[in-house]
Amino acid sequence: MTVPAGLKIRGRWFAGLAGCLLPLSFAPFHLYGLAPVLLAGLFFLWDGQQPREAAWRGFWFGFGAFAAGTYWLYISIHVFGGAPLWVAVLLMLGLVWLMGMYVALCGYLIATLPSSSMALRWCVAWPACWTLIEWLRSWLFSGFPWLSIGYGQIDGWLRAWAPVGGVFAVSLVAVIIAGVLLTLARGTAMDRKIAAAIAVMMIAATWLLHDRDWTSSTDQDLRVRLIQGSISQDRKWLAEQLQPTLELYTELTFSPGDSAITPHLTVWPEVAVPAVAHRVQDFLDDVAAQARAAGMQIFLGILTYDFENEQLRNSLIAVGEQNGAYHKRHLVPFGEFFPVPDFVRAWMRLSGMPSQDTASGERFQAPLRVGDIQLAPSICYEDVFGSEQLDFLPAAGMLVNVSNDAWFGDSVAPHQHLQMARMRALEAGRFMLRATNTGITAIISPRGSVLHQSPQFETHALNAVVQPYAGRTPYMRAGNYPVLIVCLAFIGLAVYLTRRNQQYSG
Repeated sequence: MTVPAGLKIRGRWFAGLAGCLLPLSFAPFHLYGLAPVLLAGLFFLWDGQQPREAAWRGFWFGFGAFAAGTYWLYISIHVFGGAPLWVAVLLMLGLVWLMGMYVALCGYLIATLPSSSMALRWCVAWPACWTLIEWLRSWLFSGFPWLSIGYGQIDGWLRAWAPVGGVFAVSLVAVIIAGVLLTLARGTAMDRKIAAAIAVMMIAATWLLHDRDWTSSTDQDLRVRLIQGSISQDRKWLAEQLQPTLELYTELTFSPGDSAITPHLTVWPEVAVPAVAHRVQDFLDDVAAQARAAGMQIFLGILTYDFENEQLRNSLIAVGEQNGAYHKRHLVPFGEFFPVPDFVRAWMRLSGMPSQDTASGERFQAPLRVGDIQLAPSICYEDVFGSEQLDFLPAAGMLVNVSNDAWFGDSVAPHQHLQMARMRALEAGRFMLRATNTGITAIISPRGSVLHQSPQFETHALNAVVQPYAGRTPYMRAGNYPVLIVCLAFIGLAVYLTRRNQQYSG
């Protein structure tokens, strides 16, 4: 059946508008109940459409969501990155377009799935397909898992699924709820009964999981201090700012003012020292000597140089009681490496734009240590990739992340980033220590709650007492594989039951 052009345009407009509203379900707005409602609306717009039209509606939903939810890319690329306006807009729109294409692919695949039952379509097959596309988006082309539906549920009851199957398990349950809502509103009497039964099962399972502790404290207190220097990105790398920066971090570490507590561990943010390590070796040696005298371990972010490959590395080094280093593994495309031909790289150099690739650290690196306590390190947006933290677990009793969200100014990005870090703590059942340059520096509990945080854009030393945790969550044991298997099984079940019903009716 041919759909009139006017109806197609209206359907796409509605999809785009729904997408623009989706970021409201994430931080800093926290309207987590909105996401299932908007997805129910998208499912309704997809229902009965040809694959091509479903793809278009999916594209505009995704385009709207990422245009509204990741507009801060423009701030980091143009305002602080110094790229020309047209380059910043082009890169931002390019990423938004790519994210829209993922949802377009989801719409296309959904429209090709056979299903005679509304409940099978909306509550089983389509949520599974959506979740598989979210997972694909998390790693393909280096991955960009921002705005995955599960992250927006960190403050709701559905968070209970994170230790079981990670963020994608939370996404799957949230999207199933979207299908239930649509089925209850639009389905046949039989479909509504099926949807109600699914809802009851989801509620019961969530209730059983919501108060479950998968890991336990070792009852070993660790005093920590997280330093937030709050040095603006436009001044960070000025030559005259280096000495004041070193003095600031030294004072906040060893003379924090109103705190009489000597921490076991002090953490500085990502590239807190705006220099290459071997060029400020005297300063690092002095800090290490003061740390040893105070009985303190310090983790500090700094650039190191890979002399073998003649490349810089984004590193977190340990000085004081024990020495160690972690080098960032998952680099930022067009920020830390540039997947472009040589002639484009040459043009970028002539234009004064960054073009040099940063060296990536090895996948398997030793965790950092404070005494006999092991910590799983991550730098910047590495903490948005849940499966990568599993390389350090369960040996590590705590997570530590250093970031510099000053690149995004006073936008929603630092709040979204904190929300994703909270998911990592919840998946692992461990404390997360998060030190950032301008905020949001925070202590996150094993249940994903923010226990303490520094005021954003203020210089601050955050002191707290935390405990390492031991044990394994189900997610730690199997990663994303169970959710992927369930999604494939859901799709297979829907196809099988539909074809069987068609045979019987035929």
